[in-house]
Amino acid sequence: MAIPYDIPDAPEVLDRREGPHGEVVLRRHGELLQIIANGCFLMDTSDGRSERLLVDAARDTLDDRPAPALLIGGLGVGFSLAHAAADPRWGAVTVVERERAVIDWHLNGPLAAVSGPALADPRTKIVEADLLDFVNETSATFDAVCLDIDNGPDWTVTEGNDSLYSPTGLAGCVRVLRPGGVLAVWSAQPSPEFEGTLGNAGFQRVRTEEIPVARGVPDVVHLAVRPG
Repeated sequence: MAIPYDIPDAPEVLDRREGPHGEVVLRRHGELLQIIANGCFLMDTSDGRSERLLVDAARDTLDDRPAPALLIGGLGVGFSLAHAAADPRWGAVTVVERERAVIDWHLNGPLAAVSGPALADPRTKIVEADLLDFVNETSATFDAVCLDIDNGPDWTVTEGNDSLYSPTGLAGCVRVLRPGGVLAVWSAQPSPEFEGTLGNAGFQRVRTEEIPVARGVPDVVHLAVRPG
């Protein structure tokens, strides 16, 4: 007699698109929504602690300037945007996302459950652009820049994302930061080398905060301040 056992449900593909940088997929696995890029898992809606810490660490590192303007690099599943918009201290909140599919999933798709209230907030705006192009071309400036792009500076799965963490990319971040502004960078693992790169790019007060995880290497947020 066969012994019954439970087989976990396979993920359900909700949307699959070819974007300018490869394939992006939105899946549902049980109650979770997952984003897959070029066959590699990027993120899901299971937690959000590190995305919230990214925004809060930037805010807490700033001085007490009123209504600071925030730039978020990468929309992802929307945790950083939702958390920033729920905080009345922030002024304008701009999110730059280069994948049209990800934007659509938030505007008209399942991820609206995460970001809907934030997108309805008059302080928020989504810009469809490559972040590196944006920071090198925009005339806007910000008090804080939060980067949640790919897996961080030491391991990127999408071609071209590593350039954002290079001296050239960091120069663009310096360009859009106001004096005394804060750069916060999420990473899937600590990177002493990237701390050195931040210092060489002219940032001060460089430090790293860890986000505890159940197993393995902790996620981290690298923090740095533009002099001024």
